[in-house]
Formats: sequence, structure tokens, C-alpha cells
Amino acid sequence: MDLGRCAVLVPMYNEATVVGAVVADLRQHFPHVICVDDGSTDDSAEVARRYGAVVLAHPLNLGQGAALRTGFDFVLGHTDATHVVTFDADGQHDVADALSMLAVAHEEGVDVVLGSRRRGVDVGQSWARRQVLRLGLHYTRWTTGLDLTDTHNGLRVLSRRALGRLPLRQCGMAHASELERLVAQQQLSWCEHPMSITYSAYSRAKGQSSANAFNIVYDLLAARLDAS
Repeated sequence: MDLGRCAVLVPMYNEATVVGAVVADLRQHFPHVICVDDGSTDDSAEVARRYGAVVLAHPLNLGQGAALRTGFDFVLGHTDATHVVTFDADGQHDVADALSMLAVAHEEGVDVVLGSRRRGVDVGQSWARRQVLRLGLHYTRWTTGLDLTDTHNGLRVLSRRALGRLPLRQCGMAHASELERLVAQQQLSWCEHPMSITYSAYSRAKGQSSANAFNIVYDLLAARLDAS
């Protein structure tokens, strides 16, 4: 497994206090870390560069889905990476899980490896957040037909082949369900892998509110109606 042929993609928005440590941890194993600064008003971009990341920048805050799309386009157009790891900027994810998931992608030859909190460990998740994710999981299973155990998890491994078949249109957080729908629609091979996630006081404060789940559902339903 050649880590030099893998790019780690980190979307970020106002993460200057934590992104340096995240990039530093990733760079101990992955030579290529790409941060997409989604219109931050703090020093996120400067900090990420200082710790060795390549930084792509949006002039305005467009949303995490748009940040991932920018990253996917960059990887396809400017690198020879065979795989991409998507990794959150807020310190919730464990680099060891990313390495394990990348190994699965290589050894089993699957296009998409999705991290699963339900198969692994999550620490500090609120009851309200757990219920929102449970509802989101039911929705995703219903709309995709995929027998998932988790959804809206930012830790994934995608093959280069998968990147070219995932034309994300959702700019906001609804991109996560859209990506899973596209995996089913494009008949990409996939699997889940156990991973741990730690909800710190910082990540809980930064995370999307439970009320935002209704905005996500609205965006997805509107997109389905527009496509019909």
C-alpha cells in the first residue's frame, strides 16, 4: 500500500484552533494532505499550510459538499492519487482508522469504504444527535437501498474510479446522503468498516445542530423532485 498515492482531503471552516494538530497527525503517515478552506474568517488556511497541507480556498462559505467537490476535482485534475480519504478538520477522527480503511480498500479492491460508528466506538455523542442520526440512517436506507449501519460520517475512503462517478450537487451537509445515493446509483462496490469517533466539547459546539437535520431533508427532497 503506497501512501504516496493517497490524498487526504480535509474540508475546513474556521478550524484554526484545531486543524494544525489534525494536519500534523495526518502528515506523520500521509505525504499528501489537502485542506479545502471553505471561506474561513480565521487563520485556518495559514495554520494548515504551516503544518504541511496544500490549501485550496473558497472566497465564500459554500458548504462542506462544495468543499469536497473542489477537492475531488483537484485530485482528479492535478494528482495521480489512486485513493482519497475524506477526514474531518475538528479532531473527531482517528488517523489509525483512516489507515485501516485504506488497507481494506486496497486488499478487497472496493471503490468505497465508509466508516461506521455503529460498528466501532463513539464517545461523547449527545442523545439528541444520536436520534437525528438514527432518523437520517432510516432515510438513507430507504432512498438508496444500501444496508448501512451509519450515515453522515465524514471518514471515507474513495477510489479514483469512484471520484469520477460521484458528481456531488449538494453544497451543504446533505452531500453525505447524496454521496451514498450515488454509490448505489453508480453501482460502486462498497463496504463499511468500524471506526472510533470522539465528540469533544469543541466538536460538539462546532457540529451541525439537530434542527439542521430538517434542512438536510428539505435539500434532499427538493433535489429528488428537481431530478424527476
